[in-house]
Amino acid sequence: MASNLALLPEPEPLRAVTVSRDVQEFDLLIEDMETELGEAWGDLDFAEAAAFLRQDDARKLEFIVLAVDKDDEARLPQIADVIRQGKRSGLKVILVADGLGPMALHELLRAGADDFAPYPLPEAALSDAVSRIRIQGGADNTEMLKRAGADLVDAQPQLPTPSMNLPATTGGGVKPEGAIFAVQSASGGDGATTVAVNLAWELANVVKDGGPTICVIDLGLQFGSVATYLDLPRKAMIYEVLSDISAMDEQAFRQALGHYKDKVSVFTAPAEILPLDLIGPEDVTGLLTLARTCFDIVIIDMPITVTGWTDTVFSLSDIYFLVCSLEVRSAQNAMRFHKLLQAEGLPIEKLTYLLNRAPGKMDMSGRGRVDKMADSLGVKFHAVLPDGGKQVTEVNDQAAPISTLAARNPLAKELGKLAGSLLEARKAIQSGVPQGAQKPAKKAIFGLKFG
Repeated sequence: MASNLALLPEPEPLRAVTVSRDVQEFDLLIEDMETELGEAWGDLDFAEAAAFLRQDDARKLEFIVLAVDKDDEARLPQIADVIRQGKRSGLKVILVADGLGPMALHELLRAGADDFAPYPLPEAALSDAVSRIRIQGGADNTEMLKRAGADLVDAQPQLPTPSMNLPATTGGGVKPEGAIFAVQSASGGDGATTVAVNLAWELANVVKDGGPTICVIDLGLQFGSVATYLDLPRKAMIYEVLSDISAMDEQAFRQALGHYKDKVSVFTAPAEILPLDLIGPEDVTGLLTLARTCFDIVIIDMPITVTGWTDTVFSLSDIYFLVCSLEVRSAQNAMRFHKLLQAEGLPIEKLTYLLNRAPGKMDMSGRGRVDKMADSLGVKFHAVLPDGGKQVTEVNDQAAPISTLAARNPLAKELGKLAGSLLEARKAIQSGVPQGAQKPAKKAIFGLKFG
């Protein structure tokens, strides 16, 4: 007997989804979505969207509609992450907002929304937004920011000073959101600060003219040493800023920065030894959101200790580098950190392993140890940094990047290559070049997409 199921029509494939705390709060949006798409749409909450947009099925969608109101302002980082994830999946993002303040709107639009419509929705507003993203690829940035109230945000623009390392803007006047790379050692002495400082310097010098603007943030509130590595003063106002990050604006942030040869800006650790719980997740979110707005690339030097805001930094980072050394202690800690991230449900694909002080190319037994360590961890080292020897310590003691005093050092050369590859991958993503078009040698290293 034939099954009656064969007579049932197949459901229409999804063409779009709405993402909101509760779509029932946006009844006009439901009506407009049904008018525009019929039954070919679904709805997700923010947590569901974050998981769904990482799946291959998400790439089959045409666009997503993000609906937010004033009650959602407390979860802006999570919402911005949904926007960035949607963009990584190649989707257009329409923002529908009800009662959000201009700063909140500004932040979400900078996260990558392609169009904006106020709620309650004016007649045909959603249809017009969909038409714009289909025909033109999105609304003009200036027009969109103006409709979203950005003129209130920019009412008192800050005048640049010669010491400021200001980022370039796009043709529409809106700077693309900066990338965040966090660096942490698996165990004490693995060299995360050396990697962070020198990677920042190499990124700042990959291009002679018009290179990216770089900021290093030292979150080692107790024993952070980025300032020592670059011979920069630890400003007294660092403590004041950390004590009340919610009150910090762009001017206060820039005043707190030190500058190394007008190439790298540094938010140093405070002069005093402070408790790691001086700042919380919301403080870290505010600091990093402002930093990535001001700079093209933000590098964070993390403390070894796992804190109450480590997961916040991990979630906001585009790549989280874990620096390991070729020893059992480091391997065990790396495995424990990996399991912790999995237990917390964090996006483990952001975790990238760097092996520091690796044996030389001619050391066959050493290469075997590297492969054995990678197999035991169940990972692939995305970069293997050679042992630079005593010369690295000597250069660090002179408070200078390695390539400035020891350009032929093997570690300096590899960090330069790593910086160049990072920058190429970021440019390719910003320009819309598919990652599959990159050179095969770099695909294994930069399978992660930037925000």
